[in-house]
Amino acid sequence: MILHIDGLYKSFGDKEVLKGLCMDVPEKSVFGFIGKNGAGKTTTMKTVLGLIRPDKGEIRVNGEKVTYGNTATNRYIGYLPDVPEFYPFMTAREYLTFCGEVTGMEKKAMESRTDELLELVGLKDEKHRIKGFSRGMKQRLGIAQALFGRPKLLICDEPTSALDPVGRREVLDILSAVREQTTVVFSTHILSDVEKICTDVAFIENGVISISGKLSDIKKRYRNDKYILETETPEGICAVLKAFPSAKESGGNMLTFSEKDESVKEIMLFLVENDISIVKLEKAEPTLETLFLEVTGK
Repeated sequence: MILHIDGLYKSFGDKEVLKGLCMDVPEKSVFGFIGKNGAGKTTTMKTVLGLIRPDKGEIRVNGEKVTYGNTATNRYIGYLPDVPEFYPFMTAREYLTFCGEVTGMEKKAMESRTDELLELVGLKDEKHRIKGFSRGMKQRLGIAQALFGRPKLLICDEPTSALDPVGRREVLDILSAVREQTTVVFSTHILSDVEKICTDVAFIENGVISISGKLSDIKKRYRNDKYILETETPEGICAVLKAFPSAKESGGNMLTFSEKDESVKEIMLFLVENDISIVKLEKAEPTLETLFLEVTGK
């Protein structure tokens, strides 16, 4: 595991934010750290970075223990905060060159890495100064900066929360693409983003992890026996509902039914015998939203 968190506790005054959080992040995964605002995602990440002292618990990055204040494990980590800040008078190239100079990188290696990263985040031909960048462009530059030192773990705190749909798609594509280079952990409350690119997830609720594991395994674990049927006309849905009263209308020309109540085979035969045209008949796969609501009881 590239990141291991065991029994993490943290309080601010009388508010207990983390209550024994345990979490493992596999190498070369895209890991979605999911929770509503205020759930403790940022506190967890800053504790991993050694910026916050935990009250109790242990964190290991690449097998080494994290120490508050001046942790050597940060050499393995690239970090993108939710609102990255830059020197506005610089261009993207100048800023990444500056990052290379600060770390003492040789000029040839620095120029090569700058070109590589600007290409990756779609800013190679951008000549404008950072002060004129959109929020999405700044997020992409922030990812490039966080990747500059070839980290084993890239931590992104709410990287898509304030972006428009195009900006979100661009950032998600980049995070998905760098999986071969590093492990990606990103916190979010936008569940659709997680479903698009994540291999593994963990839900934080009330200071602990309520669900965690590979996304595909979690969906299998909570798979149900419900089906969705959509017909071409309202009359078709009405006919099916009349013949199969346990089915439930779900808006438009759609209904849902449970296999334990109605046979899929019988419904298909009914559709054929009554010449009812359909748009789709499919098994209803659980979404992250339905899983989260189910497990948290909300």
